[in-house]
Amino acid sequence: MALIAPSILSADFANLQRDVEMINRSEADLIHVDVMDGRFVPNISLGLPVCAAIARHATKPLDVHLMMIEPEKYIREFRKAGADRITIHIEACANLHSGIMLIKETGALAGVAVNPHTPVELLVDILPDLDTVLLMSVNPGFGGQQFIGRTYSKVKRLAEMRESAGLDFTIGIDGGVSLSNAPALVAAGADVLIAGSFIFNAPSPEQAISELKKTTG
Repeated sequence: MALIAPSILSADFANLQRDVEMINRSEADLIHVDVMDGRFVPNISLGLPVCAAIARHATKPLDVHLMMIEPEKYIREFRKAGADRITIHIEACANLHSGIMLIKETGALAGVAVNPHTPVELLVDILPDLDTVLLMSVNPGFGGQQFIGRTYSKVKRLAEMRESAGLDFTIGIDGGVSLSNAPALVAAGADVLIAGSFIFNAPSPEQAISELKKTTG
C-alpha cells in the first residue's frame, strides 16, 4: 500500500490540535506540512511556530514541504521544529545539491519537489542523493485545485528512471488526490499520496483516509 499523508493546510486552523489528533488515530502514515513564503508561491501559510506546535501533538512523522525561495536558510530551523522529512523545490534553489546535503546533515530525510511544468529528467544527477521526489499535480500555492492529468506520465517516467538506476527513493504526489485517481497513480509508480481537500472536506476525515488507503492496496 502507498503511504497516505494528509495535508494539514486543509485542516481547521482553529482546531489544529483536534485535527492532528485525528490523523494520529487514523491509518495515515505522515502529516504533510506546506510552508509557503508568498514569493515562490502566491500565498503565505504556516511557519516555524505552527510547525513546532503540530510536532508537539503529532505521533506520526512530519513531512515538511518548503515552497519558498532560498529554503536552505530555514532547513535547520524546521528540523528543530520537528520536521522528519524536508522537501525543497528544484525551481527555488540556486544550488540544489547543497540544499539536499544540508537536509541530510540535519538527520531528516531529503526530498525534491517538481512543479507541473518541470521535466523530471532535470533530476537525473541528483536522484542518487534523494530519499523522495514530490511531483506536484497542481500548481503550488493553494489547496483545492483540479488534478493535472499529465501527472500520470511523469510518474511513469520517474519510476522508469528509478528502476533503471537501481535507486529506491519514494515518489510522492501532491495535489488533487482522491479515490478516483489514487489507484492509477500507485499503478504508475507512486508511493506517497498527499491529500488535503479530499480528506478534510469529507463528512468523516478519518474514514476518508481509510478509504484512500484501501484503494492503493
